Amino acid sequence: MKRRAWLLSAAGATGALVVGWGLLPPRSRTGAGRLWPPVEGEIALNGWIKVLTDGSVVLAMPRSEMGQGVHTALPMLVAEELDLPLARIRIEQAGSDAIYGNVAMLLAGLPFHPLEVEQRPFKVEAGEWVVGKLARELGINATGGSSSVADAWTVLRTAAATARASLLGAASLQWRLPVAEFTVSDGVISHPSGKSAHYGELAKFAAATPPGEVTLKERKDWKVIGQSAPRRDLPAKVDGTARFGLDVRLPGMLYAAIRLCPMLGGAPGAMDIPAALAMPGIERFVRLPAYAGSTAGFAVVGKSWWQAQQAAQAMAVDWQQRPAGALDSRQIEVELETALQTEEGFVFHEQGDTDQAEAAAARRIEAVYRAPYLAHATLEPMNCTAQVSDGKVFLWVPTQVPQMAAAIAARVAGVPLEDVTVTVTLLGGGFGRRLEVDYIAQAVRVAMDCGGRPVQLIWSREEDSTHDFYRPMQVARLRASLDVDGRVNSLRIRSAGDAITPRWLERGAPGLAGPMDTPDKTTAEGLFDLPYGFPSQHMTHVATRKGVPVGFWRSVGHSHNAFFSEGFIDELAFETGQDPLSLRRHLLKDAPRYLAVLNLAADKAGWGRTLPAGQARGIALHESFGSIVAQVAEVSLAGGQPRVHRVVCAIDCGTVVNPDIVAQQMESSVVFALTAALYGRVDIHAGVVQQKNFPDSPMLQLAQAPLVQTYLVGSTRPPGGVGEPGVPPLAPAVANALFVLTGKRLRALPLTL
Repeated sequence: MKRRAWLLSAAGATGALVVGWGLLPPRSRTGAGRLWPPVEGEIALNGWIKVLTDGSVVLAMPRSEMGQGVHTALPMLVAEELDLPLARIRIEQAGSDAIYGNVAMLLAGLPFHPLEVEQRPFKVEAGEWVVGKLARELGINATGGSSSVADAWTVLRTAAATARASLLGAASLQWRLPVAEFTVSDGVISHPSGKSAHYGELAKFAAATPPGEVTLKERKDWKVIGQSAPRRDLPAKVDGTARFGLDVRLPGMLYAAIRLCPMLGGAPGAMDIPAALAMPGIERFVRLPAYAGSTAGFAVVGKSWWQAQQAAQAMAVDWQQRPAGALDSRQIEVELETALQTEEGFVFHEQGDTDQAEAAAARRIEAVYRAPYLAHATLEPMNCTAQVSDGKVFLWVPTQVPQMAAAIAARVAGVPLEDVTVTVTLLGGGFGRRLEVDYIAQAVRVAMDCGGRPVQLIWSREEDSTHDFYRPMQVARLRASLDVDGRVNSLRIRSAGDAITPRWLERGAPGLAGPMDTPDKTTAEGLFDLPYGFPSQHMTHVATRKGVPVGFWRSVGHSHNAFFSEGFIDELAFETGQDPLSLRRHLLKDAPRYLAVLNLAADKAGWGRTLPAGQARGIALHESFGSIVAQVAEVSLAGGQPRVHRVVCAIDCGTVVNPDIVAQQMESSVVFALTAALYGRVDIHAGVVQQKNFPDSPMLQLAQAPLVQTYLVGSTRPPGGVGEPGVPPLAPAVANALFVLTGKRLRALPLTL
């Protein structure tokens, strides 16, 4: 490893491993601060690794577990470098120090990566100062952007290897024998002379032993990485001992139900508060301002959530529309289509001379694609348990952003940040919704009125559906020009939709939001970085601000942009008389990594072989979060509705840590994306979201779930994302199959025949 890649300060309980990037605060690079509170029988060898007296290890876990398997994958990295059984690695929630910050997640939404700016194909203008503030000064610990394993890949292996080197050094000094003669197996260091000791017996001495030269294991020596290991979180989820946010129970706890203004951005007017307080079990009524981008409303506190919910729903309220007027999704769609015609937008990528190619074209092909607002629909509704007592705030919360949770709690309660303690529970689904902190602010505000007693605030499903931070509505116009021989020689794409990243910063880190409103890479991603070899390309995005609360949704901009681009690629194949697979192969002739993924999916799906009568195949390819996924969907019609029988996935996600987790995430992505493709939409009329619960916006049922087969492309590259890259190709693959079946080109989601 290069010397600049890491620095180490081994000082017992205050030791800290800091991995370079050069972006983290100088304070964390010095190793100052107590990253591990001292505990009897536990020795911290650095900021990530503690050794217990029995030789087992504790890993500081900086990421939230929301079903993606991070509580298994990250310990596997440590187990590999320590030569320790996975079962002997425990996890504890990491603190808020910047060394645990997820730099990759923070950079994902900005228009460039500061470490790769010279290699990026798009321009660098606004937002550079935001990168500096986020990465250097805050180092936010966030779980998202499919970055958990990628971000930890070097960090945790180096932390574990450094701890191992210190332990070996301690044995060498104690036994007066050379390290080169030692062997390590299952956490026991041995010498041919018969001397041996497990890690726990050497830890105290190792804490004061410099690690010397640290090297990571060579790939050929791996025993854990690349192997399928059982998910460590599953037994507790099966036997009911797993603790999600809704499972928190504290002495004297109260419960709060909320009711927000039905009109987005509106507020409550006159209310019959005494009537609600007179209902059985009711303790408090609390007004809730528009915290962190939410809509204003109120909370009712009771001895049980059901009592609080009944009182909240029974209250007569004169709701007031937002001052700027009612939101309407139909009108917003018209405005976005107008923006495509009248606004140039930000140029993310240009290559060749698209204007000249279009002027000389023998023929043009053009289409407009649309995607609606979408809700997250996490199965565990928004909830947070808060206690405000003696000037301190305690939170028990399923969140993807514990530092932002602490920051909003401190602001609402008016206490210093160091007086806020956050305990992250398991998350019953995240998908980007729990990157928001509105429900946390509400819980703290309610707890402030509860006399020091803890209060668990729970949203109903109706509140969750109608007051989400939705995936933005998007429209895109795609235009290709063909020469006299029918070859496609240019591609122009202009998309329009609300910017996500600036809104999220305004809500969660207002001091960092600044003036940046465009460009918004998270909304435009997946259109300006296509792998296809069109000679001339011009990709722009018009960032809008329509007033609907928008946020990150699983795979973010890729989720709709892949539908746009891969649907249009199929259109080009049809219009030029080519097989969709053949056209893609031709366009990818200079992109071997993409071509390998495409070919694997096609081969495993039997592309070109005859299907049962009434079935058709569709194919799509997309890269997101550092991984490339191709999918082939086999589709039929049942009662005039699409039925997906099989989805074949091929993925190149770099080095695979746990093959089973990759397969599980592809299956999860297919089901999640298929629900959205067939049913997902959010309509807003007179400011009110129309889809209020699952009967209005159904989810894929078990009997409708397709067979999902996943195939991995071998790679020695660092790991890419896994939790999100399987989502984008699904909708276009299904839509392309439906075109084969029906001859009808579906250019809008959900896919309705």
